Amino acid sequence: MSEEKPVGIVLVSHSAGVAAAVAELAKGLAGGAAAVPVAPAGGTEGGGLGTSAELVSAAAASVDRGAGVAVLTDLGSAVLTVKALLAEGDELPDGTRLVDAPFLEGAVAAVVTAAAGADLDAVEAAATEAYGYRKV
Repeated sequence: MSEEKPVGIVLVSHSAGVAAAVAELAKGLAGGAAAVPVAPAGGTEGGGLGTSAELVSAAAASVDRGAGVAVLTDLGSAVLTVKALLAEGDELPDGTRLVDAPFLEGAVAAVVTAAAGADLDAVEAAATEAYGYRKV
């Protein structure tokens, strides 16, 4: 990764608070990850629970530095919203990927990997590998 082109990360949750908290935790566990653009896209425009295509699009645009954007989601309609935006073709930056990963663990792995200078393929792989994290 060059200093000007880190992978961007968008965290899509049905709750603005959850998306923001996961973004804060992931960046904190990655040592602040100041160079990694991370944006939460949670809830609806009115502050309720749900998923907003407009908030997802705006978040993706805000983190796009030209190296790709990894999008992680929490539940069903968040996934469907991102899939619909990707199908539109012009709603998200080029190089945007929906990453199949657990929301919290995948977000941490994605941010840590992006902070280490990895490309989008490696960020996606690290986030996906988080499905295998064992706790006991």
